[in-house]
Amino acid sequence: MKPIKIIIATKDHFVYAQEICEVISNSAKVRGTGIAKRTPTYIQTKMENGNAIIALCEGKFAGFCYIEVWGHEKYVAHSGLIVHPDYRKQGLAKRIKEFTFNYSLEKYPSSKVFGITTGLAVMKINSELGYKPVTFSELTDDPKFWAGCKTCTNYDILVSKEHKMCLCTGMLYDPAKKEHKKENWFDKAVIKRLKKIKQAMLTNNKQLLLWKK
Repeated sequence: MKPIKIIIATKDHFVYAQEICEVISNSAKVRGTGIAKRTPTYIQTKMENGNAIIALCEGKFAGFCYIEVWGHEKYVAHSGLIVHPDYRKQGLAKRIKEFTFNYSLEKYPSSKVFGITTGLAVMKINSELGYKPVTFSELTDDPKFWAGCKTCTNYDILVSKEHKMCLCTGMLYDPAKKEHKKENWFDKAVIKRLKKIKQAMLTNNKQLLLWKK
């Protein structure tokens, strides 16, 4: 197996921005999940600011993730975690996530780390890192963050619930509560059942909204 290097992206990696956006978009389509759209320009901005992580295999794009800062550094989020199809099922997503997590703790030591996701794999990785499932009220209230959800297919659900819940699950890591890191609340079977229940409830709500229109 060829070695894969995970590094902090710079301007030298601008050439991968378009491919990164395409892989993120295609992955969402295959899973049938909603996702906030990214543009190459936005990805390049993250690279230029030192807030992007890229995985490369002999010069080929293998994976990516970036850091977003919210509420005057009160919160940070890891977004756009993706692995190229050619390099999946090798544990690369977990490696990238761990690298990004440790890097963000070093760069923003007092910031709470949060994320919203529909992916069970990401939820499992987050759990192992010490994240806990939380309500959206415990996440950033920065309107710019939630504005990023406008391009997601589930945005109507988020709005109808007054930004309190959606198909995504909110997760939070508080560096001030490191004693909880070793707890593992994640149970794949239970999470799947809860996800199906929430999806059914919210889908019915979405259909009601469409009917009212």
